[in-house]
Order: sequence, then structure tokens, then C-alpha cells
Amino acid sequence: MRNNTDFSPFYRSSIGFDRIFNLLENASPPPTAGDWPPYDILKFGEDSYRIMLAVAGFTDDELTITHEPNLLVINGAKSQGEEMQYLHHGLALRQFVRRFELADYVSVTSAKLENGLLVIDLKKEIPEEMKPRRIAINAHGGKKSASKRIEGDVAA
Repeated sequence: MRNNTDFSPFYRSSIGFDRIFNLLENASPPPTAGDWPPYDILKFGEDSYRIMLAVAGFTDDELTITHEPNLLVINGAKSQGEEMQYLHHGLALRQFVRRFELADYVSVTSAKLENGLLVIDLKKEIPEEMKPRRIAINAHGGKKSASKRIEGDVAA
């Protein structure tokens, strides 16, 4: 399923959003991703998130979590133990890779495996220098004026 939306009008009036438009254009899941293992994504408040994956049968040694820039990759691979003969094999203990696109400034705060669920907590933390600030306007041309405090911050 390919997204046929034309985002070119947005390029005329926005700067630095190329990554978002690329994400929207490529929003369809890869054909080999499948829907295993099942997962939930939860949101707590404005900037806290949790991903929960059902990974029953996997140990923490068989799971790998990698945080790359704007991408969280979770790998699961069962270790090759002794050869067994199954009389019935109903558990899906196959290898998997699950990828999650992350927004800027979202980082992993913790990960734990409990009762067959891999729980990954994430938090969006915008650095102070990236938060909005009010800019003072110098109305005196080239004259230097005393700096004014605006909303608790020193004028730029």
C-alpha cells in the first residue's frame, strides 16, 4: 500500500520538516514485518510513552534493544540449544525484528522483562536551548540600551 499524497505544497512554506514528510510517504509497513510479536504503545501525560511487547518464552539474554537516532530496534532470537523433537509446536518462538520510528529528543529511560512482557519506557526531553524563548526587540537602532528581562529570561 503506497501513499499517493503530494506533500510538495508543504515544502514551500515549511523548513526542516523533510523527515516528517518522508515518514508519511513511507508509512506503509514493510511486507516482511508481519504482526508478531504483538505490542501496545501507551502514552502517559505530554511526554512519556511505553512500548509493551509480548515476548513469552524469550529471556533477557535473547532480546536486544538498540536505540539509534530516531529509531528503536528490538531483536529477538532464541539461542540454539539442544535439538528437540516436538510432538506439538504451538509457541511462536521465531526470530523477530521490530522497528519503531522515534521523534526528535525521544530517548529510552528503562527496559524490563516481566511476566513475558518486554516493557520499554520512553521520554521526550527537549533541551533547554531548543525550547521557545522570547527575543527582545532593540528599538534604538545602533544605540546600546540596558538589557531588559522578559518573562524571567535575560533578553538576547
